[in-house]
Amino acid sequence: MTSDFIFMLTHADLTIPDACDRVPEVLSAGVRHIGFKDVGLPFASLRSIADMIRAAGATLYLEVVSLDAQSEEASAHTAVDLGVDVLMGGTRPHRVLPILTGTGIRYYPFPGKIVGHPSALTGTTEAIVESAFRLAALDGVHGLDLLAYRFQGDVPDLIGRVCRAAATKPVLVAGSIDRPERIAAVIEAGAAGFTIGTAALDAAFPARSSALVDQLAFIIQYASSQSTPLGRA
Repeated sequence: MTSDFIFMLTHADLTIPDACDRVPEVLSAGVRHIGFKDVGLPFASLRSIADMIRAAGATLYLEVVSLDAQSEEASAHTAVDLGVDVLMGGTRPHRVLPILTGTGIRYYPFPGKIVGHPSALTGTTEAIVESAFRLAALDGVHGLDLLAYRFQGDVPDLIGRVCRAAATKPVLVAGSIDRPERIAAVIEAGAAGFTIGTAALDAAFPARSSALVDQLAFIIQYASSQSTPLGRA
């Protein structure tokens, strides 16, 4: 199967200050799925970034890392105002879904219990899988945003079980994918996509150079090498 690479203009779960300047570089690397967090920059700056991404024909993502209900609702309104394609994260679909109704925005909440900032996924594998099953069953939930490598346990097993629990709804894996082996594990477990931000900005991958464009090119090529055509064993 194939797995989409979503580059997040973020570092340590905050949108980076020079995100707007980075967008042309990201696009030049061939990335066509680009996002940022709901924290780190003022709305006007996020608007400029969103406009650039949309103008390039790339898919636009906003990920919620706010922990309280009021902030999560505010982030959903921000997603609507920015006209994003996908709203990722958050844990309160009963608060978010009414805001997104009729907008066409695809919604991928977090399964499991999320704590702290940067966000961590807590609880047992069984509890997370049960949460994934319940969320995926909701009308208006289009997929799930799994903080797999923010979980202290068997991560490949967790990804695979969450993907099965979500059934036909795709699972995106976010957070701390900072080495090629983790990309391979995400794809092997059946995730529809994965996000990388901090690791690429920190030049964590064995690319031709530490330049962001080379880091992104490496991730794209490596992910492609790990993907198999649909229907193959």
